[in-house]
Amino acid sequence: MNRRDAIRRVAAAGATFALPALAQSSRIVLGQSAALTGPAAQLGIQMNKGAKIFFDQLNAAGGVNGHTLELRALDDGYEPERCKANTEKLIRDDVFALIGYVGTPTCVAALPLVNEAKIPFFGPFTGAESLRDPFSKWVFHLRASYYDETALIVKQLTSLGLKKIAVFYQDDAYGRAGLDGVKRALKPLGLEPAALGTVQRNTVDVAKAVAEIVPKLPDAVVQISAYKSCAAFIREARKAGYGGTFFNVSFVGTQALADELGREGRGIMVSQVMPFPFSTATAISREYLDAVARAGGDAQPNYSSMEGWLAAKVFAEGLRRAGRSPSREALVSGLESIQNGNFGGFRVDFGAKDHVASHFVEVSMLTEDGKVRR
Repeated sequence: MNRRDAIRRVAAAGATFALPALAQSSRIVLGQSAALTGPAAQLGIQMNKGAKIFFDQLNAAGGVNGHTLELRALDDGYEPERCKANTEKLIRDDVFALIGYVGTPTCVAALPLVNEAKIPFFGPFTGAESLRDPFSKWVFHLRASYYDETALIVKQLTSLGLKKIAVFYQDDAYGRAGLDGVKRALKPLGLEPAALGTVQRNTVDVAKAVAEIVPKLPDAVVQISAYKSCAAFIREARKAGYGGTFFNVSFVGTQALADELGREGRGIMVSQVMPFPFSTATAISREYLDAVARAGGDAQPNYSSMEGWLAAKVFAEGLRRAGRSPSREALVSGLESIQNGNFGGFRVDFGAKDHVASHFVEVSMLTEDGKVRR
């Protein structure tokens, strides 16, 4: 190599190092904080597993605009302070965006950091209104709200003449969001909750709640908690002689609740905000089931995994629209451009002032063999 060639190569190398960091790398790193251990672990594990199934298969097919995606997950045990610390770390590590956080109290703890850092926060596993109002440019919701879910639950129950409705709820931002939804749906009917009972997050100490609710003989109990505490309440309420209906919102973790209850799960109702993940009735479910089958290992279809997978799929479409050298601002614009989108029968509709993609809700029921039916 002569001196002139050597100088030319050094100059070219210097120009390369001067490029923006994202343009140098073909990898985009995303961050997630979720419960991966503890009493709510299946919610985070399955949400993460679904997203990873999508990203792994996307990467194997070439990624998005030449970029592969890495999902970096940190365990928060479904505790707000741990989630806050995880979020601070992920932001310090300069991840491109945050995706698939799990839980209302944890997401509420992360929200101020998200807005301060101006980092996209996509597809959190929560339907709480406090994360939707006031509007944030950086926060995108794939799922319907708890207001949507509880409105359908109350409509279903009251249409059957069941008007004495009690609420068993987690004593935190999540439980209170669900309670507010039930009260909001009952108010126009001139009704209010027949009884209330609470449980502390990450515990199964339900004795006091059973004592507060069962003697009031409600027609139905709406449960706003995670799968272990809801299963414990169902068992103890039945032991105390309660024979009414139990309704859960989607965050309970449907398959995890079915696994906890076994044969005792028969007839338990759960509202759902994702497509039914156990049959090939819709194009999106067929695609998801095929992805799970190709992933192999211990991957199994369920609602929580479906939510993680679909969140990853919609995020990837927003990233594709952001161009070959995406910035966070470009990702926001790309996601906002998904208007009246059809993802295999699941409608996604964002906009510049509306970051709630869907209001879809339907009802499912657990069966005595541990399965879920519509």
